[in-house]
Amino acid sequence: MNDARKKWLQLSLFNLLLVACIGVVLRYKIAFPLPFIDQKFLLHGHSHFAFAGWVTQALMSLLVGHLAKGGLNNAFIKYRWILWANLIAAYGMLVTFPIEGYAPLSIFFSTLSIIVSYAFAVIYWKDLNRTQNQGVSRIWFQAAIFFNAISSLGPFSLAYMLASKHFNQSFYLGSVYFFLHFQYNGWFFFACMGLLANRLSQNGVSDKKLQFIFNLFFIPCIPAYLLSVLWLPLPLWVYLLAVLAVLLQLTGWVYLVNCTRAVIGNVKLCTDKFTQYIFVLCALAFSIKLVLQSLSAIPSLSQLAFGFRPIVIGYLHLVLLGVITLFILGYCTGQRLIPVNKTVLTGLVIFITGIICNEALLMVQGIGNMNYMAVPSINLLLLGAALLLFSGMVILNYGVLA
Repeated sequence: MNDARKKWLQLSLFNLLLVACIGVVLRYKIAFPLPFIDQKFLLHGHSHFAFAGWVTQALMSLLVGHLAKGGLNNAFIKYRWILWANLIAAYGMLVTFPIEGYAPLSIFFSTLSIIVSYAFAVIYWKDLNRTQNQGVSRIWFQAAIFFNAISSLGPFSLAYMLASKHFNQSFYLGSVYFFLHFQYNGWFFFACMGLLANRLSQNGVSDKKLQFIFNLFFIPCIPAYLLSVLWLPLPLWVYLLAVLAVLLQLTGWVYLVNCTRAVIGNVKLCTDKFTQYIFVLCALAFSIKLVLQSLSAIPSLSQLAFGFRPIVIGYLHLVLLGVITLFILGYCTGQRLIPVNKTVLTGLVIFITGIICNEALLMVQGIGNMNYMAVPSINLLLLGAALLLFSGMVILNYGVLA
């Protein structure tokens, strides 16, 4: 089981390397001329491949590994066709989006990705109910695949709009944010939390407490989408629902931190120092994410933030890199699913430095834009941060294969 899981995770890490490589090209094109590259098309390929080829591929591999640990014999043989289908869809989007943008082939592969997510949801849900010793992690995983499925309503809404040729800017943005919300705050977050809940349960946190934390995150997840569309003319009761969602999630985070602190001695005993540092950074990033999310509940700040691209990009990268990617990497090192040698650690340090630099620079650029001030050499500095991310992934992948 471990060999199969490690193989799929190695593929996922290579995909993260490709994501970082495309990030360098995108940043280079902003700083220097690169006429044969269509920035918008390549950006579509970058984002779709990051979601499907890196995060989804890694999470599916980890979730299948969880079933194998729970007693499902030959789990990776059973799910092999789904993992390969997701990989094919991811690489299809990686190739077709940069060439043609939204066109028949790219739409075919993105639709295939959605169909694969449906198949995974149905089969995995059934297998969760069959395997033993799942504990409270079962409901986190069920919520994750549920949110992954409903996130597809966003792309389908866009497809309907394109097919009917009735373009509406608010409908377009609402559909995009719907997909992003239920990917980031649904599928990605709840899958990671299921893995974390399993570890916390093994280290002394009761299922009752973990169930309570689940409720505090699950109940507000759907109304929290409203935070992404506060620029729409929403009724007061809808706005208050969004504020309540913020308060519930903040409460859930505080309670989770307190539960973790109560068993921190047990966690430290079974986790190496470097992994602990990764999880601390991940927790810090998630805390910042919740603070920014809370501030977005103020309508004037929400309209201001969504009006400046660097702020939106910074927030999305904060969650994708600072929270989700760091969690997956920390989980893999903690569980020894990737080798923890000097080369891998060096790659991780450089990659994490790149994340911090990227977020800091995007924050500075965003503040500058809000004050209508240009930040000197910001595009070159962001290119440097992208090169750090790419270099870290090159070294990490070399260390994994060595």
